[in-house]
Order: sequence, then C-alpha cells, then structure tokens
Amino acid sequence: MLSFPNCKINIGLNITAKRADGYHDLETIFFPVSIKDAVEIIEDPTALNEIQFSLSGNNLQVKDDENICVKAYRLLKKDFPKLPPVKMHLHKNIPAGAGLGGGSADAVAVLLLVNKKFNLNISERALNEYALALGSDCPFFILDKPCLARGRGEILTPVALGLSSYQIMVVHPGIHINTTAAFAALNAGSFSPAGQLEASIKNDISSWKETVKNDFERTAFAQYPALAEIKETLYQNGAVYSSMSGSGSSIYGIFPKNKLIDIKFPAHWFCQTV
Repeated sequence: MLSFPNCKINIGLNITAKRADGYHDLETIFFPVSIKDAVEIIEDPTALNEIQFSLSGNNLQVKDDENICVKAYRLLKKDFPKLPPVKMHLHKNIPAGAGLGGGSADAVAVLLLVNKKFNLNISERALNEYALALGSDCPFFILDKPCLARGRGEILTPVALGLSSYQIMVVHPGIHINTTAAFAALNAGSFSPAGQLEASIKNDISSWKETVKNDFERTAFAQYPALAEIKETLYQNGAVYSSMSGSGSSIYGIFPKNKLIDIKFPAHWFCQTV
C-alpha cells in the first residue's frame, strides 16, 4: 500500500508565551503544499524482524531505527501486538529539518496506512493522539487542510484560506537550524500578542508583508544572512508574500499563478514551485 504525504508551510508564526512546562505557546497557519514524499508498506510474513525499513532520495543521514516512520509503526505495534512484520520504504523528496514538516507528514502517513491496510479501525480521535505522541505538528497532517494552530501547534482550527490564484516557490539552501536552539534564542520580551495573526490573515495578501510575521526570522536571519537574501530575492522577482517556514530554514514565496518565475538559485539547493 502506497501513500504520497505532502508537506506544509507556516504562514506567520507568532510565539505568544513561554509555558510553565518549558514549551512555548504559538499561533501559526499550517498550509498544505503539494511537495511530496512517498511511503510504501507491504506485509512480510517471512521476516524475522518486525520491520524492514529502507530509504531513498535525499536527506539520508537519519539511522533507520531513528526514523520517525519506524517510530510510528512501533507506536501502533505496542497497542496492536498482532500486527505482522512489514517492509517499509520511504522515498524522501521534502527536505529534512527545513520547517516543512516532512518527517511529521511521513509519520502520519504510516499511521494511516497501517490503520487501513490491517483494518485496525482506529478512530480519528485516537489517530490524533498517536500523531501528537510523535510530534506537535503531526495532528495537522491527519486533517491536512489550512488551519490556525495554537498551543504547541496541536490545537487546530480550520480556516477559509484559499491560494488557488497563486503559485508557491519553496527554497531550501541546505542550512540546518536546530529547533530547540531556535526556541532557546527567543527573547521573552518580544513575544507577539495572541490573536494578532488570526486578525492579520483575514486581510488581503497584499498586506501580509507588513503584518504577517515569523518570529523566528529575527534570530535565523542574523545567524544566516543568506536566508534574508533569499527572501529579498523572492520579493524582487514578484512575490506578493515571502517568509521563512517554521523555525527554518526553508524560505517560500507566493506568486501570482500567471507570473513566470525565472530565478537561478544554486543547483544544489532544493527549489520547487507548486
């Protein structure tokens, strides 16, 4: 059984408070983007191990037993011990550690595939609980439509946000930003007001450049000036809105659909328009 999980971008990302449990409260728009990986699972009754995992494509540095897809299968195996051994293959196209949620999307694809393939009849509520155990943004990929996310990113409210008149270019220069370090670098005195993003996103996209912000850009751009340069390049070439996604380091630009985008980024960078 085969699935093609898509990634997401963050439209705005406001850190509103630091919580007593050490996490941060945030507000962001998760918006699905059709840049995809591929996950395949087949039953392997002759296997000695519970899972035989293989990987192709880019971002192959993660060890097999540390891959979030393997963790997702083993999470279900704990509650459904009769699950048979499987072969699982993941083909990576979405850059890892890029603020696009590729790993989270892949993990949720495994949850959904295993649930369907082996007729586990797991409820949507329970699937959300499994997803949250794997990562704060994982529940979004079960819903997989534009949402306002609050809390750690797990409190989701669908929003009417259509970008069918636009195309999105996603650029990842291969810079890795540690998410934990990115949160640690936030200045508590500069947290954003709660509710600001929800109000701003309702305005015309032409106003977003001034009102829809990603709070991680301040520290990321200071540390990696190339990211700010990518964003400026996208604006100079006709983007109506551009931002870093998540804690980075992908930068995306939203362009009118009829706009011919002719930007020559370095060949070894990931660059895809959808």
